[in-house]
Amino acid sequence: MVSNLELIIWKVLGTIQEKYLGECVVSENNPFRDVFDAIADPTRRRLIQLLAEVEEKPLHELTAHFAMGRTAVSKHLAILKEARLVDDRKVGRETLFRLNAAPLREVQDWVAFYSKFWSANLLRLNQLFEEEEE
Repeated sequence: MVSNLELIIWKVLGTIQEKYLGECVVSENNPFRDVFDAIADPTRRRLIQLLAEVEEKPLHELTAHFAMGRTAVSKHLAILKEARLVDDRKVGRETLFRLNAAPLREVQDWVAFYSKFWSANLLRLNQLFEEEEE
């Protein structure tokens, strides 16, 4: 279950990514996609959530959770792979996907920094209001 605070954080991250980072392009100089770019899309966030709930999941089971085809889901998974958020392996004719949550540490650290920032500033604002009331 996703809390309201988590939803707000995801929306803020998506807005920041769109406004300031633009689209992150994988190139020869940068073989990995930016984690913030990868999680900016709600479909990819949902894929991360689904993969966090299990050890591995095949493409057809992931696709069943979306109103889009396998090709579209595969493209989202490819972006997550470029950001090192998803690993895959072939088992016969099937491809199994699993979450690699380690790159999300960058997001957690970034959010923690700004959480402290906002907590300190809101505390200061509260103190100013209390001083004004006296």
